[in-house]
Amino acid sequence: MEDTELLQMAIEAKKNAYAPYSHYQVGAAVLTGGKHVYTGVNVENVSFGATNCAERTAVFKAVSEGEKKIIAVAVAGSGDTIPYPCGICRQVLAEFGDQGTRVICSNSNGSYEVHTLGELLPHAFKLR
Repeated sequence: MEDTELLQMAIEAKKNAYAPYSHYQVGAAVLTGGKHVYTGVNVENVSFGATNCAERTAVFKAVSEGEKKIIAVAVAGSGDTIPYPCGICRQVLAEFGDQGTRVICSNSNGSYEVHTLGELLPHAFKLR
């Protein structure tokens, strides 16, 4: 799957984000080793610590369907700056991806960058 295809799925998913507090919508699309795509959005909560990021929503959906390998993730934000996964999301991605997992990040203007998870989290915590 092309990065732009995965990114388009994240952009479409972003429409379902629940962001009444920050007003910053994020959509994500995860490509798994099984060649399936799972989308997710940020879901905010008035108790902000209970908020879940789009990337983790997508990964958790994939894992709940039996997928354990992440090949790529696309993240689409609603702002002008390029959004990158937060530290918690990077660590979750590292649990199911590897140093070469592609991370495609796009702002609302259509600009995007492609990085590897190894570039974004060079020393991920791993037990295995």
